[in-house]
Amino acid sequence: MTDYGHELLFGTFVTPSAQGARHVLDLAVAADRTGLDLVTFQDHPYQPAHLDTWTLLAYAAARTERVRLSGNVLSLPLRPPAVLARAAASLDILSGGRFELGLGAGAFWDAIEAMGGRRLTPGQAVEALREAVTIIRDLWDTETRGGVRFDGRYYQVAGAKRGPKPAHDIDIWIGAYKPKMLALTGALADGWVPTYEYLPDGVKSLPGLNARIDEAAIAEGRSPGDVRRLMNVMNVEFAASSDGLLSGPTTQWVEQLADLALTHGITAFLIGGDDIATTEKFAAEVAPAVRELVQRERSSSV
Repeated sequence: MTDYGHELLFGTFVTPSAQGARHVLDLAVAADRTGLDLVTFQDHPYQPAHLDTWTLLAYAAARTERVRLSGNVLSLPLRPPAVLARAAASLDILSGGRFELGLGAGAFWDAIEAMGGRRLTPGQAVEALREAVTIIRDLWDTETRGGVRFDGRYYQVAGAKRGPKPAHDIDIWIGAYKPKMLALTGALADGWVPTYEYLPDGVKSLPGLNARIDEAAIAEGRSPGDVRRLMNVMNVEFAASSDGLLSGPTTQWVEQLADLALTHGITAFLIGGDDIATTEKFAAEVAPAVRELVQRERSSSV
């Protein structure tokens, strides 16, 4: 069993449909109203059917009061890290400390290149992400004197002034599946955010993937618990009969999410589906029951 002991978080994984822009915002407001913890938006800047995720994040932050927001995950090859650092800090300040930074190394390279981004190999993309995280955190660090200088292979910063300081310590969550990306996550990130449907062997994949993150964290002098484990589940449904993860009755959702937390260390659950009724039921019936069950099990094991 692997329970890293983090507080449980519940939220949504929203498709930023341009045609359904009003519905997208209604989903964010519903999550805020019902007491969910997170609203996250997919980021595909090369997709003309989608709203620009950064613009959407800012607008959704203005329309909500308490829920935290994040890109899930932002496409780094089309978002320069120094500018992204300032944008993230600015949105965190404006939202009262409600922004977290989800980052991805890049995918769909034909589309990225078509938008003017640089095509990278998988190995290059990992190293570019490593450089970006360093730059972002350095620009947030207003306690250190002097400008930020970084002469990397993929990104350079030549004396940029630090700041603004975010309203809170922004988490950096990384979307990762392959060994090098998992190692980077363990070494540098505050969280790991995979999508269930992309795991090679479903839940059975989690022990091996968690182990890679844990090993990298320890090698870097960190604790495995320094890395929160999140999960997107795109295909969800409340139904009378069981048909896989988060497809079945409420009691099944509760049992499955509690098991993910206690057995696999997943402590933030983000559901897709883009349905307000599902969001409301998730908040009202599933989240409290999972919290109660996990707390009871944690207390009994002390």
